[in-house]
Amino acid sequence: MSAPVASNAAGAQPGFLRLRSVSLRFALVYGILFVCSALLFLSFIWWGTVGLLEHRVEQAITIDSRALFSVWEESGPSGLTMIIDDRLEQDVDDNALYLLVNKDGKWIAGNLAEWPRQILPNHHWFSLPVQRAYTQDIAKVRAYALPDGYRLLIGRDISGRTLLRKMLTDTLLWAWIMVSLLAIGGGWLIRRLFRHVIHSISRTTQAITHGDMSRRMPVQGSDDELDEIAKTINEMLDRISRLMDGVRQVSNAIAHDLRTPITRARTQLEDAALHAKNEAELRAAIDKAVGNLDNVTSICEALLRIAQIESGARRSAFTLFDLIPALQDVCELYEAVAEDHGLIFKQNLPTHLPFFGDRAMFQQAVANLLDNAIKFSPPNGTITLSAEIVSTARRSDGNRGKLLNLSVTDEGIGMNEEDMARASERFFRAEQARNTPGSGLGLALVQAIVQLHDGQLQLASNSPGLITRIEIPLPDAEIVSPATPPAEHAIINS
Repeated sequence: MSAPVASNAAGAQPGFLRLRSVSLRFALVYGILFVCSALLFLSFIWWGTVGLLEHRVEQAITIDSRALFSVWEESGPSGLTMIIDDRLEQDVDDNALYLLVNKDGKWIAGNLAEWPRQILPNHHWFSLPVQRAYTQDIAKVRAYALPDGYRLLIGRDISGRTLLRKMLTDTLLWAWIMVSLLAIGGGWLIRRLFRHVIHSISRTTQAITHGDMSRRMPVQGSDDELDEIAKTINEMLDRISRLMDGVRQVSNAIAHDLRTPITRARTQLEDAALHAKNEAELRAAIDKAVGNLDNVTSICEALLRIAQIESGARRSAFTLFDLIPALQDVCELYEAVAEDHGLIFKQNLPTHLPFFGDRAMFQQAVANLLDNAIKFSPPNGTITLSAEIVSTARRSDGNRGKLLNLSVTDEGIGMNEEDMARASERFFRAEQARNTPGSGLGLALVQAIVQLHDGQLQLASNSPGLITRIEIPLPDAEIVSPATPPAEHAIINS
């Protein structure tokens, strides 16, 4: 007996899940909102039209009663009787109702036979059936008390208005039914459209989850919001694919670049353990192995530093300082290095340059650029470090922005267009630089530092040589305090 119950419960489960569908809830909310709005709108039309008809009838009776009161005050019952008879004769539409009775309820004038029992002269409005000329109509009436016990009843036949109100009610009711059907159809269409978008995203993400990184959302070409969503998701997937490719390339490069010095160190230590004849040869082998392991450590430190910079963790160290003393400290160090390599080192720096950023980190970037220039320049070549302030286009506040343009120019082996496009990738080394020491992380570190400062790193040919340019926006405020002393840091070269 329990098996059928379980089967029914299982059969009811899909329906319950359908009620939890986001697209169904969205369509229901749309339909209910549409129907309620139509009901409110049609009710306002009905109330306004019917209220206008009622108001016009009551206004006509009120104006008529004032005129009849004036006649009563001037001529008494006889004058009022004459005016009532006159108005009944002129009533072409035959919708006016009058009745004048004395204190005993005896008929004096009017087109009603007797005073209705349910009406009292208490100045209230009444709607009641009235028998006239073998027909029973609906009338809107009001009773008035006159001096000496006389009573006056004034009304209008509203049978035509009642019929019009019924027709209006039926018309608006059918209109509301049709609007409700349209709301149901619109909700169904919106549900299909919503499910189409959600299912398209779901199918794409499921395919990517199962390893198909080439799957993308279809773009209809209509340039609407759905295409915008599809393009945004596709751009995100493209970026994820590029990042994954970059991770794979970096992983392969790390494995290759670390394996060589580690293998070399192991070989040197193993060879020394087997063939060293004295302590001096053993120590020399150990020193070489330590040098190779130090190279491994420097690569790991460079990767960690790049990751830290790209995460934005170093923004807390940003301060306002004068960049020129910081650049001069780096130039003082590399002037001696350039002289040892037989190179000419030139500076083209202003006397004062306000800058907002990390002093030690920016010194690291400039040091890496100078080290690359020295490493790849032939003897008697010239290396130039230049910095200037340029004005940019007007910003939203109407002021012109300022831009730091810092460049390092050399006369070395340079790069071709393809190599310059990939120069800032981790572990990338141009073909002509394969035989020079380095790990291929120098420009990657510079790129991370420049991006952290909201700037751009650009490479251009100097024919011969290379021009490496850094462009970073400058702060508006001028420096008012002396430059902060440089922090201790390790320069990681490429």
